[in-house]
Amino acid sequence: MALSLHAGTRLLVVSPHPDDESIATGELIQQVRQSGGQVRILLLTNGDNNPWPQRWMERRLRIGADERRRWGERRRGEVAQALARLGVEPDAFEALGWPDMGITDRLCSQLAPSLAALTKALDAIQPNLLALPALGDHHPDHGAAHVLTRLAVASWEGAAPQMLAYLVHGREGEVTGRVKLDSSVGLHANKMAALGCHLSQMALSGKRMRRLADRPERYRLVKTDDREASPSVLPWQPPSALHPWLHLLMADGSGVHSWPWAKAPLARDGQGRYVLHARADGARGPAFAKLHMNLPSPWIFDRWGWCEL
Repeated sequence: MALSLHAGTRLLVVSPHPDDESIATGELIQQVRQSGGQVRILLLTNGDNNPWPQRWMERRLRIGADERRRWGERRRGEVAQALARLGVEPDAFEALGWPDMGITDRLCSQLAPSLAALTKALDAIQPNLLALPALGDHHPDHGAAHVLTRLAVASWEGAAPQMLAYLVHGREGEVTGRVKLDSSVGLHANKMAALGCHLSQMALSGKRMRRLADRPERYRLVKTDDREASPSVLPWQPPSALHPWLHLLMADGSGVHSWPWAKAPLARDGQGRYVLHARADGARGPAFAKLHMNLPSPWIFDRWGWCEL
């Protein structure tokens, strides 16, 4: 599927961290600007919970609140430079300052103010095109950002935009491939130059960052059909040995619900699959579930992540 970009295009990019906007949408941003359309960037976090690059660059071991705040300010400055390179005006960039590595917790504890902030951004540009992280992205901030954005769009009184889900962390075949953006040597070179503005990330992980940004920009078109609630088959079959540590989370327009796996409203169907019975009869709009373990781990990425019900 090809995108139709023109002077009436109003693009909103939801970016969980500084650098996501360049990696995933650097060429899309440029094409919208070249077509005469508008672009607005909504940065959810400052990327301040990023200790290893900070330790590397600042030659320090301990990172406290002051150091994190300073690092977040640095990354805010880097994303501003990257966006200028992509042709985005300073007043078209908004940073919410949410906790880095804390968007899932924010979804659970501060759903209403989070949706209000996203709705305010929708009001500001009235987008007819919206780029958001893929639900299946392995980074927990990205998956939670998808859920919050979808719930905000569903509750918004404006006309629902066309939504394109982009992948940063994960295998491309899992969540992308339906919409491919046409490219050119010049656009791609400028995108890579914008990526280079994120010096704090390139210093330690430049090779990985360039590899992520060098992929063709592909998106999955998000369907927004307003389906009525029904029992939902979950895609997971977690080993029984892990059940005592598993938690199931569900988020929809009515709020967020959480259960230990053993107490979740689950049943088995005739094929042995887990079916979640949690939504109110007649409920409409998108709903999402996440399976996770409440155990400390140095591994930040999701093992199971989110699914749409």
